Amino acid sequence: MSRRLLLKASVLCTMLLLSLLSFSQDKVITGKITDAKDGSGISGVTVMVKGTTNATQSKQDGTYSLNVTGGSTLVISSVGFITQEIAIGDKNTIDVTLAVNNAALGEVVVIGYGTARKRDLTGSITTISSKDFVKGPITTPEQLITGKVAGVQINSNSGEPGVGSRIRIRGGTSLNASNDPLIVIDGVPIDNNSVAGAPSPLSLINPNEIESFNILKDASAAAIYGSRAANGVIIITTKKGRKSNKVNVSFSTLNAISTKTGKVDVMNAEQFRDFVETNGNAGDVDLLGPERTDWQELIYREAFSSDNNISLTGGIKILPYRLSLGFLNQDGILKRSNLKRYSVGLNLSPKFFGDYLSVNANMKYTRSNSFFANTGAIGSAVYFDPTQPVYTTANKHGGYWEWIDPDDNKLNGLAGKNPLGLLYQNENTSDVDRFLGNIQFDYKLHFFPDLRVNLNLGYDRSTGQGSLFVPAEAASDSSRGGIYRQYKEDKFNKLLDFYLNYVKNIKSIRSRVDLMAGYSYQDWERKNPSFADFQADKTTIYAQAGQPFQAQNTLISFYGRMNYSLMERYLLTFTMRRDGSSKFAEDQRWGNFPSAAFAWNLGEENFIKNQSFFSNLKLRLGWGITGQQDGIYEYGYQPNYFYGDSAAQYQMGNQYYVVVRPNAYDANLKWEETESRNVGLDMSFLRGKINLSVDYYTKTTSDLLAEVPAPAGTNFSDKVTTNVGSIKNRGLEVVLNSELFKRSDFSLDLGYNLTWIIKSEITKLQLVNDPTYLGAPIGGGAGFNNLKYNTVGYRPQTFFLYRQIYDKEGNPIEGLYEDINGDGVINDFDKRRIKNPDPNVFMGFTANASYKQVSAGFVMRASLGNYMYNGTKSNSGFANNVLTDQDFLRNSHRNVSESGFISQQTFSDYYLENASFLRMDNFYVGYDFGSPFRNKNIRLRANFNCQNVFVVTKYDGLDPEINGGIDNTIYPRPRMFALGINLDF
Repeated sequence: MSRRLLLKASVLCTMLLLSLLSFSQDKVITGKITDAKDGSGISGVTVMVKGTTNATQSKQDGTYSLNVTGGSTLVISSVGFITQEIAIGDKNTIDVTLAVNNAALGEVVVIGYGTARKRDLTGSITTISSKDFVKGPITTPEQLITGKVAGVQINSNSGEPGVGSRIRIRGGTSLNASNDPLIVIDGVPIDNNSVAGAPSPLSLINPNEIESFNILKDASAAAIYGSRAANGVIIITTKKGRKSNKVNVSFSTLNAISTKTGKVDVMNAEQFRDFVETNGNAGDVDLLGPERTDWQELIYREAFSSDNNISLTGGIKILPYRLSLGFLNQDGILKRSNLKRYSVGLNLSPKFFGDYLSVNANMKYTRSNSFFANTGAIGSAVYFDPTQPVYTTANKHGGYWEWIDPDDNKLNGLAGKNPLGLLYQNENTSDVDRFLGNIQFDYKLHFFPDLRVNLNLGYDRSTGQGSLFVPAEAASDSSRGGIYRQYKEDKFNKLLDFYLNYVKNIKSIRSRVDLMAGYSYQDWERKNPSFADFQADKTTIYAQAGQPFQAQNTLISFYGRMNYSLMERYLLTFTMRRDGSSKFAEDQRWGNFPSAAFAWNLGEENFIKNQSFFSNLKLRLGWGITGQQDGIYEYGYQPNYFYGDSAAQYQMGNQYYVVVRPNAYDANLKWEETESRNVGLDMSFLRGKINLSVDYYTKTTSDLLAEVPAPAGTNFSDKVTTNVGSIKNRGLEVVLNSELFKRSDFSLDLGYNLTWIIKSEITKLQLVNDPTYLGAPIGGGAGFNNLKYNTVGYRPQTFFLYRQIYDKEGNPIEGLYEDINGDGVINDFDKRRIKNPDPNVFMGFTANASYKQVSAGFVMRASLGNYMYNGTKSNSGFANNVLTDQDFLRNSHRNVSESGFISQQTFSDYYLENASFLRMDNFYVGYDFGSPFRNKNIRLRANFNCQNVFVVTKYDGLDPEINGGIDNTIYPRPRMFALGINLDF
């Protein structure tokens, strides 16, 4: 053999050997898995080496990393998507685009007691997954979907840390019972009332743990929950463990600065001094101080919050798991207010017997520590004299300046108290523990695999305790020697759900049958031990303790559902639930709640398939009856006697005793029932780039639970809650989502939803018709009761005010109102029902864009037709509020100079203002750094968020979005600037 041939052979053998060695060596394959529909990353996709157990799952942004042996094949699979197999070869990076598997579409849609294919849905159900959640500093779960869902209105109750929101699905259906939706977390329906010491029931749920929301809006979808579904149902699914041969760690931290967005427009020191000197007498002028104190500046601060979460996801043989830890430390902008929340979550989801038995165990423990700053300081800061100092050298009231009566040199009990004194001489703290867990067994019978048996056992326990301490020297409670008060509450929620589910595809008749029948037992219990009310020394009893309180109620249910699909075109759904509640007497205890729905998948018809305009077209029709028992007292059908509070005591000598008093009751109390109808049309255009849904609904609530006057001597009160009357609602919902652009390095998605409340009207409100009956007045807080009425022919909570008369220059004439009925007397019969706190139309706008590694987006909301009663103007904008003639002065809204009122005009419609608004709730910018470190398994993302970005409104108050429609020195919602870091490895 020649040297040349030998050399060639040697080189060839060396190359072959190196090639073989290279194929036998391990290497790391990285990549990203994206959705073919919109290019977004898909989390939880299984990436497996074919023929082995070597696998991993994609992270939240769709990226993955896997140690493999060269020459192998990757199998990429995920529920709802078409599985792909890709040869590795010499590749080190493999990016995969997954297309939706239409045959499996909808398997991840959670409905009541099970799941359904999306194409088989007949009801009005909206799904929001974690990919579409609102970004930024989120404290409570409902904030994740604010502005995202048509027909769902979410309004924060205030800016206090951890405070909840008012949630309304297609408006309210009740007057005195609850209007809150039923919330189900991992199959466990929870109590809408928070335990003592918790800012809200959902403040004890870590939003970072949530995977998706499924909102059941119409009765055909929600009736499976029967007596609790009249206000819709929100099903929350938390994140689960996923099968993997290694541990995936995700860490996130979000740190934010909160600032106030404005102040109540009161007079500053110079304006106040000028007003008193111009309008007051010499005695008033002598009361003025030498300072220029901005009390609102003093009580607020720039507040810091930090939200930190870490999760470990993986699998130990057959045991996928997810363990998570969370810590939130949120300061409020009102000084001293704070919420600390510690959370632990564990999910175990093993499968046994060849995947015939699935077990899903969820355990969540949360502990929260709250410091509730004295919100009375907010009103005090608005009205306290701005010419007075903060502190005094006098050795009294803790060194805080207070109004002193010049005659006896004692505290003036009628005057407002120093705002900083209210803040710093008030220790109001709470500790709350909550365990929420369930274990669900789903067994597909070996001998009959079309039949599944499902058992769900759930337990929800909350314990809240706290104390209030006010020192004896504090001006707010010096007359009683200060306060030391304790409280505690235990709440228990036990659940047993058992159902059978039979699913069969009958190919011979091109049908699919899905049958479900089950039984449910749920029991709620709450206990309140009693504590004496002490003075600040913690030994002197101010009021004796009453007796401990305990209440319990039980709900037993039988339910069933049938879903039938013919040729995947014609869909029928029937549900029935029978509930029995201990809240009602035996004769009224049981209620039946049926529903039916039909859908026509027009997109499967040939005349739609053969054209290019529609990608999908579905018509939906639904009807159903749901009930209402939430918000009703446990024993309202029988006589009850209760211990009064500290304001209802009887004095014997020097001791005060809590009294026992009866509550009004109705022995015939029964369910409210809401009958709903829904017509919906779902459309997709241009190969799914544009999706449009339109729903028209009607809701009629009968046997309305309402508080009505009781004839004298017939009950223990002049008012009683009973079944009377009805309400009708009609509305239209529109949802439009579009993918305007989708390129390899650029995408733009826009979303829009509109809800139009066409009509909301009380149609009956009396047991016996009385033409002189004005309606049921509604409380509005101190000084603002009876501003709204529930009246037949009008929307619930309509304002009930006098029509103000103005002079030629447009100035209101004090005390002069229109005599509506012309009888020459101005009284309640001359008030008119005008406007409403709730909007006629509300909308949501969302936008998300990405360019290479940069992403950005926003969420905006609009509300049209909602009105606000400006209580800060009404409560202070008159001269006698400033010049009290009681040896003290009060500050006033600057409107006092515009109105010219001398005395208060509470019921004048002068204070009713249009509060329509456009608000940008959230704006975010993010950057994906990829793997900036040597270790390619580590990925880094950063984001900047601004929350409560801006508000455009004509309303002259601090915030046009206040639940109840009465603006009276609320805890303002802050503007938040946040920086977040996400690290996955």
